[in-house]
Amino acid sequence: MRIFDPHIHMTSRTTDDYQRMHAAGVRAVVEPAFWLGQPRTNVGSFLDYFDALLGWEPYRAAQYGIHHHCALALNPKEANDPRCAGVLAELPRYLLKDSVVAVGEVGYDSMTAEEERAFEAQLALAQENDLPVLVHTPHRDKAAGTRRTLDVVRAAGIPPVRVLIDHLNEMTVGMVADSGCWMGFSIYPDTKMDPDRMVALLKEYGTDRMLVNSAADWGRSDPLKTRQVADVMLAAGFGEDDVDQVLWRNPVAFYGQSGRLDLAAGSEAGPDYAGNTIKRG
Repeated sequence: MRIFDPHIHMTSRTTDDYQRMHAAGVRAVVEPAFWLGQPRTNVGSFLDYFDALLGWEPYRAAQYGIHHHCALALNPKEANDPRCAGVLAELPRYLLKDSVVAVGEVGYDSMTAEEERAFEAQLALAQENDLPVLVHTPHRDKAAGTRRTLDVVRAAGIPPVRVLIDHLNEMTVGMVADSGCWMGFSIYPDTKMDPDRMVALLKEYGTDRMLVNSAADWGRSDPLKTRQVADVMLAAGFGEDDVDQVLWRNPVAFYGQSGRLDLAAGSEAGPDYAGNTIKRG
């Protein structure tokens, strides 16, 4: 079984997680830029973070045979902080990097005017750089936030096939399915979706344009949730080809639109790693 986790924050995880993921079948990940928990107070802290996603993290993943690509953006939560607004001016040079396969996470956190301006600006950047977009939907008032998200995407004129709307659930999947955008689902131990609910939605909506991720980060989360979904799919009567479509071919198809997704054997470390050492002592 081969698994591609299309949304996971490995900078928050340990190397033990990489080892466990590889043993479970994970061979590729995309790590979108996000809020680190502690608010950042200047643009420079974002740039250091972006550099780590382009260099150190792919190198770390490669030690365990996992391909690491990233999506870069000013995340919705920190789009509200005027000290971070300058990130938008820095993004164009970062979006040229070979291992950047999307713009993201963008979208809404609290549905503010500042978030919407950043969202619209980054949709434009995605189109200018011919990159797909990973969109975060808000945890509060999710249905209204998802409807507004789809309105902004339509107004931007970006083709729906180049947009992945993430953190969906039973309340929001229908409207995104009708929009033509890709549908993303985060499987968590306590919140968002769980494997059984996810498989129920796959039975109802099918496997086309469906992506399943762990969104594992610094909070209570589990980077093996993708494998758990695969196991529940098989137990529920889905075939191995269905599992491969949802957990491998769909994320490859979505991020492959960037023209930069490199899953060739031996390419795990990526071209942007400038050199470092993990030796201690």
